[in-house]
Amino acid sequence: MKAMILAAGLGNRMRPLTLHTPKPLLAVADKPLIVWHIEKLSALGIRDIVINTAWLGHRLVEELGDGSAWGVNICWSHEGEGLETAGGIVRALPLLGDQPFLLLNGDVWTSMDFARLQQHRLQADCLAHLILTSNPPQHPQGDFCLAADGRAYLFEQQQVGEHLTYSGLAVFSPAMFAGLADGKRTMLPLLQAAMREAKISAEKMQEAWVDVGTPERLKQLDQQIRAGVYA
Repeated sequence: MKAMILAAGLGNRMRPLTLHTPKPLLAVADKPLIVWHIEKLSALGIRDIVINTAWLGHRLVEELGDGSAWGVNICWSHEGEGLETAGGIVRALPLLGDQPFLLLNGDVWTSMDFARLQQHRLQADCLAHLILTSNPPQHPQGDFCLAADGRAYLFEQQQVGEHLTYSGLAVFSPAMFAGLADGKRTMLPLLQAAMREAKISAEKMQEAWVDVGTPERLKQLDQQIRAGVYA
């Protein structure tokens, strides 16, 4: 199984830290956020990792190189101007192949073991499997509803279930993006269309998760890891 780490964002909410450093290279406990992901993937035996770049992409290449320092092979998908999530995946599809792949946001941190994602097998009628998490203080309304049938739905579908937040961790089928032209494209419309047809499965993570979206959250996470909160 291959993995793609999304690393092309501008990181506007993290400024001034991201004026000269791409957000996934910001460090907690002396380790860049993206390296936490790479180390976990390598430990699972996942060797092929695709990383997309836009803002300060050369810094990512300088820091991570070909991935050999972690025993992986990094393939770079350079976008120039960011193509948004779905657009970035469409651009990278030739590198990802025709089998389901892991998709990881490069600016989140979690204590979750990615083996659960690696071992997940998409059902025949599913285009993606999302990892959802409890709603953080900055996003109390959540993103989607996790119903008893193990599918994720839009709130407008009025399914009975728990309203949760998308963690930025998932397994996607390339079929989700079949026939889409290269260019800027957000992910939400694709997820919405698939959810209306009940083609997205999901589960709720119990482990720690942090959307490192502000300098304050970055500092707090650094302090918590150093204090052994997530040991």
